[in-house]
Amino acid sequence: MHRFITIFLFTGLIFRVAAQTEGSFSIARLKYDGGGDWYNDPSAEVNLLNFVQQNTNIKVDARYQFVEISSEEIFSYPFLFMTGHGNVVFAEDEVERLKLYLESGGFLFIDDDYGLDNAVRREMKKVFPLKNFQELPFSYGLYNVFYNFVNGPPKTHEHDKNSPRGFGIFIGER
Repeated sequence: MHRFITIFLFTGLIFRVAAQTEGSFSIARLKYDGGGDWYNDPSAEVNLLNFVQQNTNIKVDARYQFVEISSEEIFSYPFLFMTGHGNVVFAEDEVERLKLYLESGGFLFIDDDYGLDNAVRREMKKVFPLKNFQELPFSYGLYNVFYNFVNGPPKTHEHDKNSPRGFGIFIGER
């Protein structure tokens, strides 16, 4: 099985945004069980949001925020960030909740910071048993929206000699 850096789950964005500062966009980190250090690199999404604010007209709330799958707050965030090393385990009720979140329009960005691949694939198969991850071609729109990444996602640090690759699970056309 190929190692991957990033997984993209694309869906529409039909959410209430009560937890976000009025008129701003925020990201919540997904807290999960299994020992895969969900809290790894706590400045990642803060840095991303600060970059967005400095380089676009998008107003952001760059505070570090996290949410558990079982929490009602999960539906207050249209964008969830998940990262770590090692294992991830979703309880049965979390599988159903995450499926509802994604099918309702949520977006989940998963950063495999090395060693998360097998566990994420196993757990996402519980969420979408009939769907498989699809590798995103370098021509995919996400790689050419603001900056032009003609060679796909950039490598941010070295764990091995493999090139970073993006994968997604698509729901309908999203």
